[in-house]
Amino acid sequence: MDVRKLALAGVFVAALAIFFAFDLGQYLTLSWFQEQQQQLQNFQQENWLAVFAVYFVIYVVATALSLPGAVVLTLGAGALFGLGWGLLLASFASTIGATLAFLSARFILRDWVHSKFSKRLKAINKGMERDGAFYLLSLRLVPLFPFFVINLAMGLTSIKAWTFYWVSQVGMLLGTAVYINAGTQLSQLDSLGGIFSFELVLSFALLGIFPLIAKFIVGYLRRRKVYQGYEQPKQFDYNLVVIGAGSAGLVSAYIAAAVKAKVLLVEKHKMGGDCLNTGCVPSKALLHAGKVAQQQRTAHHIGITSNEPQVDFAKVMQRVQNVIQSIEPHDSVERYTKLGVEVATASAEIISPWRVKVTDANGEREVATKNIIVAAGAGPFVPDLPGLSESGYLTAENLWQLRELPKQLVVMGGGPIGCELAQAFSRLGSKVTIVEQTERLLIKEDGDVASLVQQRFEAEDINLLTNHKAVAVGSEGSRKYLEVESNGQRKQVEFDQLLVAVGRKANLTGYGLENIGVKTDRTIVTNELLQTNFPNIYAAGDVAGPYQFTHTASHQAWYAAVNALFSPFKTFKADYRVIPWATFTDPEVATVGLTEAAAKEQDIEYEVTRYDIGELDRALTEDQAFGMVKVLTAPGKDKILGATIVGAQAGELIAEFVLAMKHNIGLNKILGTIHIYPTMAEANKYLAGNWKRANAPEKLLQWVERFHSWRRN
Repeated sequence: MDVRKLALAGVFVAALAIFFAFDLGQYLTLSWFQEQQQQLQNFQQENWLAVFAVYFVIYVVATALSLPGAVVLTLGAGALFGLGWGLLLASFASTIGATLAFLSARFILRDWVHSKFSKRLKAINKGMERDGAFYLLSLRLVPLFPFFVINLAMGLTSIKAWTFYWVSQVGMLLGTAVYINAGTQLSQLDSLGGIFSFELVLSFALLGIFPLIAKFIVGYLRRRKVYQGYEQPKQFDYNLVVIGAGSAGLVSAYIAAAVKAKVLLVEKHKMGGDCLNTGCVPSKALLHAGKVAQQQRTAHHIGITSNEPQVDFAKVMQRVQNVIQSIEPHDSVERYTKLGVEVATASAEIISPWRVKVTDANGEREVATKNIIVAAGAGPFVPDLPGLSESGYLTAENLWQLRELPKQLVVMGGGPIGCELAQAFSRLGSKVTIVEQTERLLIKEDGDVASLVQQRFEAEDINLLTNHKAVAVGSEGSRKYLEVESNGQRKQVEFDQLLVAVGRKANLTGYGLENIGVKTDRTIVTNELLQTNFPNIYAAGDVAGPYQFTHTASHQAWYAAVNALFSPFKTFKADYRVIPWATFTDPEVATVGLTEAAAKEQDIEYEVTRYDIGELDRALTEDQAFGMVKVLTAPGKDKILGATIVGAQAGELIAEFVLAMKHNIGLNKILGTIHIYPTMAEANKYLAGNWKRANAPEKLLQWVERFHSWRRN
């Protein structure tokens, strides 16, 4: 804490010490005012302005220092200056004093509190930015809440000082008026209980819910405005229409059917969405083929004769399709029909907040629905690069049509998709170059994490062109090339096939969002309930963001479906506290919670503990002794803020940390949990052991050492 903060805190402490040491509180009692009322009034008549000014200053100081006696000061203002001038004095003096207390708490304590409780305060501050005025007004109208506590607590939030001032001025006015009016009859009061009756408290309590009622009314008026021009059907065909049968859509429809709602699921392409047909499933099948080829290529490391694998690429790709077909029944029309979902293989177009036009081979029909969930997914982002369209290119959607292995494959993009596919094709025999415009691969991961992946890629002869920007695609006869630029220098990288893997974009067109004005900004804009600007239209999955993972889409789908079906009686805010993700390269990379980069960006203090998987017995036996486990913890505590694993089976091993973070389990309990020997999962326990040693209580151990020495003698 700096000198200025210490000085201001010292002023407060000194003032309070003087107040209690000299028993100044005796002058802020009802009995004292009653005894001195006549003398004070006589003096006030002769020196009205001076008394008014001094009284104003005393009131401001008492409120700013949170001294007891504010009620008596208010009564005294009524007794000395009457209803009009007394109300003016007390209203402004109390608000100015409260604001000074608010600013003092903010100056002295807020930075410290935010450094200790930043994660918890983030949600509070978000609510204060949205509804802070309503919250404060409710508290000001109800005298059950001590005003000095409100002043100090609000200073620790992000509410603006001006908002605090004017809301306090308005919110305290009615209560101040009651006390000022009672003060005009000060001589007749036996105690403060004469003012503070049960009936008055009840009235204030009822008045305190007025802002909540006002908020409801404002929300109602906003809903009416957004629905203006649309006629709500008197009867609905469905409780829910879901657009898109990917992960989010399938889970939404499943939940709706499980709770006996009538639900229509509309999908114009294939059930299962990108994950089944062009994403997670086929890419992992291809990675598996590449892994087997690499094991055959490197078997001499473990004493088995190795040779260059003979890859029948057409059969590899056929096997990928076979895997898709084996999983298809899980997401099929037949399965979901049996579950109670009505499935339409058709295109959908939203034509009003409650009406969807469904078009299939049999024609068009219009259905009325109480709610809509948009789960339209996302597709590959293709940059506007000169010559790209003319040369032809692959994406994660259409590369599965390949039946001939590219001799030279250039991958634009060093993110998870680009890295996974680059390694798979390299291991199957392609000469692969990755072009990434940032300084390293996997830019969302920490540098030490990405470095381990890059080491493996370089060892496998994958050409890495980081800090290279693609500027154009060209050709000379049958020769095709990607022109790249780095540090002002340009060069050409030849290819047979060019894979564009620079990201994904939400599917925001083609199903009617623009017809009614659903708000979008790269994704569909939603609130914490996953509602769009139309409260009965929800969005989930890649089309909604902020995470484009299959498991996150399923997670969001639960919230969207339950909120759609049971709002306003029961709603749930989407919970993104513990979101894991993985990149299935070799080594795998799996992360949950904060990375070091994210912690620094959010100004969250942390400590780092690492464990080298190269020291793990099971990893050594299986020729997988490469990688690390890294965990971020709160300083001096075993609370896990984030974890990253680089190594074999990282996507499986991270589950222990996901569970621990979800249920607030610290490293001490992981250390105390029995892990089977020898397994890869022991890496998590050994990391916890490293943390324990780094945080050993040295002073206590010194005393324990003396204890053992004493026992030996």
